[in-house]
Amino acid sequence: MTPVTHRRVLHIAAPIVLSNATVPLLGAVDTGVVGQMGAAAPIGAVGISAIVLATFYWIFGFLRMGTSGLAAQAHGAGDAPERTAVLMRALMIGFAAGATLVLAQGALFWAAFRVAPASPEVEALARQYLSLRIWGAPATIALYAVTGWLIALERTRGVLVLQLWMNGLNILLDLWFVLGLGWGVRGVAGATLIAEWSGLALGLWLCRDAFGPALAAARARLFDSTALRRMASVNGDIMVRSILLQGAFTTFLFLGAGQGDVTLAANQVLLQFLEITAYALDGFAFAAETLVGQAVGARSRSVLRQSVRLPFLWGLAGAALMAAGFALAGGAIIDLMTTSPEVRAEARAFLPWMIAAPLIGTASWMYDGIYIGATATREMRNAMILCVAIYAAILAVLLPLWGNHGLWASLMVLNAVRGLTLGWRWPRLEARLAVV
Repeated sequence: MTPVTHRRVLHIAAPIVLSNATVPLLGAVDTGVVGQMGAAAPIGAVGISAIVLATFYWIFGFLRMGTSGLAAQAHGAGDAPERTAVLMRALMIGFAAGATLVLAQGALFWAAFRVAPASPEVEALARQYLSLRIWGAPATIALYAVTGWLIALERTRGVLVLQLWMNGLNILLDLWFVLGLGWGVRGVAGATLIAEWSGLALGLWLCRDAFGPALAAARARLFDSTALRRMASVNGDIMVRSILLQGAFTTFLFLGAGQGDVTLAANQVLLQFLEITAYALDGFAFAAETLVGQAVGARSRSVLRQSVRLPFLWGLAGAALMAAGFALAGGAIIDLMTTSPEVRAEARAFLPWMIAAPLIGTASWMYDGIYIGATATREMRNAMILCVAIYAAILAVLLPLWGNHGLWASLMVLNAVRGLTLGWRWPRLEARLAVV
């Protein structure tokens, strides 16, 4: 088996970090082009529509993580037919899930606008956008499977190429359809729809060695009952864990809204620091997924330990760098995000939490990748249940005492406990894994 080295970790992680850096740019361009229409309603329509679709698609985010862990283990075991079968099963789930969303679009959009009502003009424009964009659902969800499979096989440069292609094409079509042809909100939706389906085509080409003879060898395994049960268990555990985590963050947002408009705005600004941190450290967590999964598949304890240690070291180094950057430039970043003197002052009052956040959260993010690679998803799920319960208890105590500081302290406790819980369980889990 190929040794785990610092060079190999960076080979996996660096393209993911670069790929993530392109994501905010697309949102900025979408907002910018509809902003040229000279009205507020189109901006609001695109914004709320993107949130609605992201919420629906997020439900199926488990497909990326589950595919990564299962494919990495098959790859590490040298089981090429199963490696291909993992991708095919995930693609079938992705297409089926996407088709379900398309068929259920009427009910889904009705429910979305009951939960988050908008003005008649915004809702009408949003429905135009959604009625077109929803046809990209099968491609978008299937791409979760493609991305997870490429990560599992250390083909993260392919993930970078895929992201650059999709975002670059989307931006060019945005400019042409909206500014050139005057198609407005429908133009933004059409640009994204084309980018999604062309991205899937490119992604399948990047996975082309899973087709042809490899697919013929894997066909007999596609509906293997044991493999299907394992896939369902892994993906189900990840989905429960993700729902709990999302619920915790949603609670944070709702409770922040009760602290006043200025504090709410400041929290929104500061949450961008967490997003930047997550994007920066994702690459090392993905490297852990890949390397741990392959080590478990190869049944090598020495390689497994290196697969945990080296990405973790790089994650800690990245966290320290992020914390130092926030300490030195946090005020300037806040000033770039808002021109309101009140929001700037409020955000600066809570900036120390952002300086601490990368260091506090690193273990939780890295162990997520480690456990996904080991497909120890039941342990992840159970740990998250405990962590969210602790978070709720801490929140009930600290929020009345410290207000918004209590809110941020509770979020830091959630991340700290996630890391501590998963770290405490890891030695026993490693001992149970079938590695020598």
